[in-house]
Amino acid sequence: MGQQQRGEETRSRILDAAAERFAQHGYAATSVMEICQRARVTKGAFYHHFPSKQTVFLELLNRWLLGLDERLAEARAKASSVPEGILSMADQAQHVFNMAEGQLAIFLEFWIEAGHDPAIWQATIAPYRRYRDFFSNIVRAGIAEGTLRQIDPEMAAQVIVSLAAGLMLQGVFDPKGADWGQVARQSIQMLLEGLERKRA
Repeated sequence: MGQQQRGEETRSRILDAAAERFAQHGYAATSVMEICQRARVTKGAFYHHFPSKQTVFLELLNRWLLGLDERLAEARAKASSVPEGILSMADQAQHVFNMAEGQLAIFLEFWIEAGHDPAIWQATIAPYRRYRDFFSNIVRAGIAEGTLRQIDPEMAAQVIVSLAAGLMLQGVFDPKGADWGQVARQSIQMLLEGLERKRA
């Protein structure tokens, strides 16, 4: 086995161990030493791959978001129009709720801690900015294809991202309070009624 492959395996073990410890004990209560013990690596090996516990969490978050990005891109690619694509993306909500279930406390702990470190905070909010850009480009495409009204793409994207984030928080806080996948689809349908260009 080559050194690069061993390094990748060590990195993967650290990430898996951190994910397990965060889920069991929370972000704040999990130490680097506990992650190392679970991953069966030295502290030196840990810090060779990650400068801090925060960067491990960000890597786990990015891993999760990469899966979401792939689902959104696939939904958009299969759709015949922008509104259809946005609705198809809304149908991914139940999967997102399932993945986030039980993780809210960890995210909240991390966000509180990240607020004290400007670099980590910037990395934490970067995905929201990326999704705003993603959806503003989709709205522009909808305007260009004639399925959406002439609207401010940035503002529409802000509304879509805010709606998605708000629904996710509700779904995680109160998982039995509603069929959140269905609520997400109906909410996006309502939003699209205001965004779609009316045919004469």
